[in-house]
Amino acid sequence: MTTPPASDVDLFADEVVLDPYPVYAELREQGPVVHLRGNDVHALTRYDVIRDALADWEAYSSTSIGFNTAVNEALSGTSLASDPPLHTQLRATLAENLSPRALRGLKGRIETKADALVADLVDQGTFDAIDALARAFPLEVVADLIGFTGHVRDSMLRWGQAAMQVIGPMNQRTAESFPVAGELYEWCSRVRAADLAEGSVGRGIFDAEARGAVPPGTAGQIIHQYLGAGVDTTVAAIGNTVALFGAHPDQLDLVREDPSLVPAAFNEVLRFWAPVHAWGRRATRDIDIDGAVIPAGAQIAILFGAGNRDPRHYENPDDFLVGRNPVDHLSFGYGPHGCAGQGLARLEAHAVIEALSRRVKRLVVGPGVRVPGNITRSIEQLPVLEVIPA
Repeated sequence: MTTPPASDVDLFADEVVLDPYPVYAELREQGPVVHLRGNDVHALTRYDVIRDALADWEAYSSTSIGFNTAVNEALSGTSLASDPPLHTQLRATLAENLSPRALRGLKGRIETKADALVADLVDQGTFDAIDALARAFPLEVVADLIGFTGHVRDSMLRWGQAAMQVIGPMNQRTAESFPVAGELYEWCSRVRAADLAEGSVGRGIFDAEARGAVPPGTAGQIIHQYLGAGVDTTVAAIGNTVALFGAHPDQLDLVREDPSLVPAAFNEVLRFWAPVHAWGRRATRDIDIDGAVIPAGAQIAILFGAGNRDPRHYENPDDFLVGRNPVDHLSFGYGPHGCAGQGLARLEAHAVIEALSRRVKRLVVGPGVRVPGNITRSIEQLPVLEVIPA
């Protein structure tokens, strides 16, 4: 038994969060687990170790998903930051409204919305892909689904961004985001069924609370998860999709020629550029990984993007290939805490990819602008300079 190899890499430094893949490669070669001295976290770097950790909630507790004490205290008792049996009960209501059966009725409407939006953008010819598509589309879909109205719809983007940012360490980004995340937390603590549109999923969550399916007072927390965990990551994934198809027109050609590749293309987008940079766990006991021990009580950082580019698992992992269809990518997590909203995210992204592949032959994009983010790795601006219609 030995201590894990150590590194002075700052996982949350600006240059790392903007382009973490060289650092991921370096850490993977050091070992499956590396102690980052400056962050005081044990980073999981390789595919098999990450997947095993995500499946083992007893050794890797979700009561410490964040990298600062304040956010873990604020999220205590939510489905994101709890372990079974509480997590199982809370997640059941969350997942009930996001199951394939529940989403089936939305599919046609979401596809129609995506096609109309893409058609308008193709007619425009030039636009910013993030504001006009990656943000506009999922914000509208989620607002309609949950039943958000009025000022809440207008606040969704900044609330969702802040909710992810505060999961990082207590750096400047986190400190500046806490007041905004607090607005979301406060709203969710006092929202009532009447504040949400009739027939919405949000109303359904309050119905579940009324019939005792979840503990009293937790409906607002569950709604928090829809907005706090789902919006910013979906925006990132759709923005990454447009950027990658702009940079790899041959891969867009493949999807246009064979529409059955749409799900595979989105899986490859998620593998190639994971929307979530790092996610936390807490070791409940000493954990032996290939002879190196993570001590009980240690904070753990799960590096989804590092696992997704592990050459031990994926051949030519640094190539973007829609035909790869990596159905086992790590970006949606795995195990009890696998992303409850992944069905909705797929529905939205598939609709966008289908519309793009049907209506667009080539996207000529300018350089994407990224800004440093603790948790979500997204593009802030992506100018589409020209659209060549299909």
